[in-house]
Amino acid sequence: MFELFKLQTGEEPREDTGPNRWDWALLPLILALLSVFAFAAMQMSRPFLVGEALQVSLDPFYLPYYLLRTILRMFTALGFSLLFSLIFAAVAVKYAAAEKVMIPALDILQSVPILGFQAIAIAPFIALFPGNLLGVECAAIFAIFTSQAWNMAFSLYQSMRNVPSELAEAAHIFRLSGWQRFWRLELPFAMPGLLWNMMMSMSGGWFFLVAAEAISVAGQDIKLPGIGSYIAVAIEAKNGPAIAWAIAAMLTGILLYDQLFFRPLLAWADKFRFEESQGETAQQSWLLDWMRNSRWVRGWTEKFWGRLGRVLGWFSVHHDGTSEKMRKKLVSPVWSRLWDVGLILITLLAIYRLMSFIHSDVGWHEAVHVVGLGFITLLRVMLLIGLASLVWVPIAVWIGLRPQYSQKVQAVAQFLAAFPVNLMFPLVVFVMLALNLSPNIWLSPLMVFGTQWYILFNVVAGASTIPNELRLAADNLGLSGWLKWKRVYLPAIFPSFITGAITASGGSWNASIVAEYVTWGKTTLVADGLGSYIKQMTEAGDFHRIALGIGIMCIFVTLLNRFFWRKLYLLAEDHIR
Repeated sequence: MFELFKLQTGEEPREDTGPNRWDWALLPLILALLSVFAFAAMQMSRPFLVGEALQVSLDPFYLPYYLLRTILRMFTALGFSLLFSLIFAAVAVKYAAAEKVMIPALDILQSVPILGFQAIAIAPFIALFPGNLLGVECAAIFAIFTSQAWNMAFSLYQSMRNVPSELAEAAHIFRLSGWQRFWRLELPFAMPGLLWNMMMSMSGGWFFLVAAEAISVAGQDIKLPGIGSYIAVAIEAKNGPAIAWAIAAMLTGILLYDQLFFRPLLAWADKFRFEESQGETAQQSWLLDWMRNSRWVRGWTEKFWGRLGRVLGWFSVHHDGTSEKMRKKLVSPVWSRLWDVGLILITLLAIYRLMSFIHSDVGWHEAVHVVGLGFITLLRVMLLIGLASLVWVPIAVWIGLRPQYSQKVQAVAQFLAAFPVNLMFPLVVFVMLALNLSPNIWLSPLMVFGTQWYILFNVVAGASTIPNELRLAADNLGLSGWLKWKRVYLPAIFPSFITGAITASGGSWNASIVAEYVTWGKTTLVADGLGSYIKQMTEAGDFHRIALGIGIMCIFVTLLNRFFWRKLYLLAEDHIR
């Protein structure tokens, strides 16, 4: 029909650009989302003075409004986390000298508790927006950002480091610049794992939401309208029905952004799977199908990607690190040694300052006591991560190899990962008091309750990217049982597992602040450990001991990552290559 029209008229047929039924179906949805988020954004920048009371009602009628404010904060933080991850991973992978600083810095950042970031950031943000609620909102968004960014950055870094050698060789043959290599090879290859970690990061934001939205500054308690503040008020009031309403609101919010955001992205990213043939099933999204059938959306996306491609073309260069010309410039033993000497001097200076701080402000006896508490928390973390791995790795591989099931459990897994441990305090306190259980033992599972999902999500992402050809080859060779796991599944998901284990370990140290010090009304249960020490010093306002606790936690997490998890990560990287 096309050729007949062209022969008869000599002109190209014009594609109908008018709206179709899919456009009219999408238009109300898009307008509704824009309207509600614009309304919430306006509420975030209203006049406010420190000391002014912000009322948070436990009436369920206000929960949709609180849910809207919370989701807007979380997506704003997610956008900044994605931007940070792209920059961090690109620089760390391309420049070996920067990598020596950035990866240890990431270990330290993920070990700093959210309370530490919040204590540092709240005053500058309020000073940046005087007389406006936006300063407190920015502090809350920054706190949520610190619970999301490190996981995403490390996931993207790990994926970019493990690009298959045949793809890297093809990029070298086609002489892709560093910028082209990032956008056309490394980022697409990392996309499935990045999206799963974005989901986990959103859930991690829910986990620390109470600390992010219920802020204490200058002796004033500021509770921003949101689900986190609603939960904090319900816990203070020992209001069980209000907690049940908060759980229902959380589930509603997770289902909404799963269907409207993550499910379409996962279905879209299925085209980046590293295989020659499509698997038996692929991710499906009703919203993505609507958007693909919409003439307006298709036209807008084509224009957007066309303009983006022209913009990215401005940054193309003639050589990257794969060329001999650039390799000679980048590798310099003299500068490399000077850089290493500089890092050693900075490390020695930091150790000296730490020793001076301990000697003059807190005392060596207190420091030794805190280090002992750190070893107790370390034992809990390693034991719980090991148990969680034994449970979730087989389940995650089974889910990742079956996309039809992964879609069904996706929202459930997000909800479980997002479930704040604070909501379990009533049940935990009741059971432990009724059975006279030891807090040192039975509060420990709370540490891994919200962080074990890092292992699940990362292994699901790793298993879902196993090429279908490899799975078919294993079946044709008759591999089964433990031999199939040993030769196919475990080597394939090992890098993803290490990424999940590192982030789960760092998250568990953070979660110890909540899990080792449990309150419900006037009842408090305390377990010995570094997390409960930091929490108690925070409530007492002892800033020197807060700094000591956070510093010791950073040292433990950094050394654990450097001498244990990083060794396993390098083993996984060498094995893949």
